[in-house]
Amino acid sequence: MKTISSFEELKLELQKNEKAYLLLYKSGSEQSNCAYKNMSELEIGAEICVMAADVNIARDIHTAYGITTVPTLLIFESGELINTIKGCQDKDFLKGIFNNAIYQAKMKTEGKAPKRVTVYSTPTCTWCNTLKSWLRKQGIPFTDIDVSRDVRAAQELMQRTGQQGVPQTEINGQWVIGFDQKRLKELLEI
Repeated sequence: MKTISSFEELKLELQKNEKAYLLLYKSGSEQSNCAYKNMSELEIGAEICVMAADVNIARDIHTAYGITTVPTLLIFESGELINTIKGCQDKDFLKGIFNNAIYQAKMKTEGKAPKRVTVYSTPTCTWCNTLKSWLRKQGIPFTDIDVSRDVRAAQELMQRTGQQGVPQTEINGQWVIGFDQKRLKELLEI
């Protein structure tokens, strides 16, 4: 994680990287210390630009983007701020964000369009957990919808596929019922 000390330094880094992440934090703050610790303990590949700036030192970055609370993770694409995430996020959440960035970069390098993957599951479903573990091992980011907690999603799923069982996976509008590795690999182009 690279330390940034000014808005000018940040702009230079943003010019060099298509996708970049900046943690704005305030040293000495419990929430900021938590966010910084969680970010710094992650093993992030060199292909991802991850930076941190202490607002006690870099006093011009937060004002340039209208950030009023820290810690805040700023997400940039092509030099433009596209999203902010406030607060101290746990390592699994952050790992998901960075794995998604790695996946997007890999797909772009291979000349493929990234896949939108949504898994409909329940926490007690063995095949659901197997499917999600398999996707993680493949480096495929996905959205997980727990239909045991989201009645509306369960009803929509039944209307769209005619199936009540889980797991069900939607990949760019195509459905896979159960854990059908052959079909998953075909749709994911792996």
